[in-house]
Amino acid sequence: MCGIVGYIGPSHNSVQIVLEGLRRLEYRGYDSAGVSFIDENNKMQFYKKAGKLDNLKAELEGKNVIARTCIGHTRWATHGGVTDVNAHPHSNDTLSIIHNGIIENANELKKELMGHGVSFKSETDSEAFLELVTFELKKNVPILEAISKSFKRIHGNSAFVVLYPKTGEIFAVKRGAPLVAGINEVTSEALVSSDPYALAGIVHKLYFPEDEVIVHLSSANKNLINFYELDLSKTTRYLSKKQDMSVEVSEKGEFEHFMLKEIHEQPGLIRNLTSYYFAGEGKEALEKIATYKPSRVYISACGTAAYAGLVVRDFLEGINRIPANVELASEFRYRNPILKEGDVGIFVSQSGETADTLAAQSLCKKAGVKTLSIVNVEGSTLYRDCDDNLLIRAGVEIGVASTKAFTQQALTGRLMSAALAGDLKDENKKVQLTGKFSLLADRIDMLLANSDSIKSVAESIYNHKGFFYTGRGAYFPIALEGALKLKEIAYVHAEGYAAGELKHGPIALIDEDMVNVALVAPDLFEKTVSNIQEIKARKGIIVGVGPRGNQELQALSNFYIPLDFDGLDELAPLYVNVVNQLLAYYMAKFKGTDIDKPRNLAKSVTVE
Repeated sequence: MCGIVGYIGPSHNSVQIVLEGLRRLEYRGYDSAGVSFIDENNKMQFYKKAGKLDNLKAELEGKNVIARTCIGHTRWATHGGVTDVNAHPHSNDTLSIIHNGIIENANELKKELMGHGVSFKSETDSEAFLELVTFELKKNVPILEAISKSFKRIHGNSAFVVLYPKTGEIFAVKRGAPLVAGINEVTSEALVSSDPYALAGIVHKLYFPEDEVIVHLSSANKNLINFYELDLSKTTRYLSKKQDMSVEVSEKGEFEHFMLKEIHEQPGLIRNLTSYYFAGEGKEALEKIATYKPSRVYISACGTAAYAGLVVRDFLEGINRIPANVELASEFRYRNPILKEGDVGIFVSQSGETADTLAAQSLCKKAGVKTLSIVNVEGSTLYRDCDDNLLIRAGVEIGVASTKAFTQQALTGRLMSAALAGDLKDENKKVQLTGKFSLLADRIDMLLANSDSIKSVAESIYNHKGFFYTGRGAYFPIALEGALKLKEIAYVHAEGYAAGELKHGPIALIDEDMVNVALVAPDLFEKTVSNIQEIKARKGIIVGVGPRGNQELQALSNFYIPLDFDGLDELAPLYVNVVNQLLAYYMAKFKGTDIDKPRNLAKSVTVE
């Protein structure tokens, strides 16, 4: 949530560069946008508008926006309503700042500053930091020290970027929030952002600063960028890596939506995963996991990642016989969990910046529990904070509703399970598992090639009032995830249930306008079918997703989606989940919603 982009360099086109970076970050979710820049007369200008980025671009039309230095922001409202005034940047005669996160003691700081005659223009917490730094500067404190002293007074997780027009420099600092900087040494450009995707195609090298490290971007710097501790000493507390992301990652190509593109990327990603971990760069990380001897595992995550965690739990318990608990990260640390020596905490996240997941990881780390991430973004906060990491290798996921990341998280968990079982030492088992991954990719390819039948089902049911997704055993997590996808992008009521639980209350809701998407696997077939019968008897509409050629399921179903389960074994639930993804996508399309940027949602939730 919220996007940050800052640029400093020789280009007079800095405002357009920042706007392009913000465009790439639209997928994160936002409700207003703004820029602040130093023009060719060394004067600071700022423009901000509520609503979409196009509103800001319209505001800038006809304005003189020639500038070498610019910062920009897309805001997702926390403190204060969605208005032009509350949009970022926040500026005064001395500074301009943008902010992600929450200042927990903002009211206290504002009250103190108002006692010194400071007045505030907005309802936001962010403006407190602007005026704190300004207050220090008025006491003739140097800018770097002023930022340090002010940041020390801030409570809560935040990332700040400061534009200082007096020198034309940019400063940034963060605690528990995403921040990345990058440079292009050839063109003498330096940038900062909340997301490396905004910097693709511009910088050659990325830097991920640790918490409480001040990043200083200046054309006068020998290296364009310097890093300082809060005591103002130079520091090397940052991770640096080569930028290997191309600008094409943020383009839809032949697809109408990023979500559909990312659904179609899954077969290729699945095939590449075993190659990466069995023979490529990931081999060493997986071999290290093979040395773990956990007595118990806690899997902690939020939303879709939590449902992927449920799939991983089934692998660990079913294959490895290791007790595994799946914990919602937002609740985990508040229930005083019993953490013991020998436990392992596994944290699942696409972004690696989810605030609740980071808090859960910190709790385990403080308790002396080994922590492992299953994460997409190398260099993210979760990646840096965990003892070990398994990258899911999903590439950039721009659609807010996660699709390919779910599949890759679950499959990376299956590889972890294989490592813990000692299968890395057995070449035959590695070949067998690689073959199973390849078969899953082939089946998904076939499903995508014949998706018109799923589209037809979606067109027939999308206007009904509610949806129950049901599954038993390994398909219960898939039911939960299927319902979540539909809620996220189609804005209809949907719930995922263990099929056997319907009769314990929810069945009271069934009538002729309720749809049951019944996920029926060859195992537990009879039990699941009996639950469908209960819904059918109450005139519910049945979408049967199950074994091809099964006449009983076909006869029960108003709509039948046949699948080929043979040979997939424990990976079959991930095959079925692609049906759910396509159903959600097409139902949302028929409803005309904003599929890639659903209302009220953000891709990376960095506040608790």
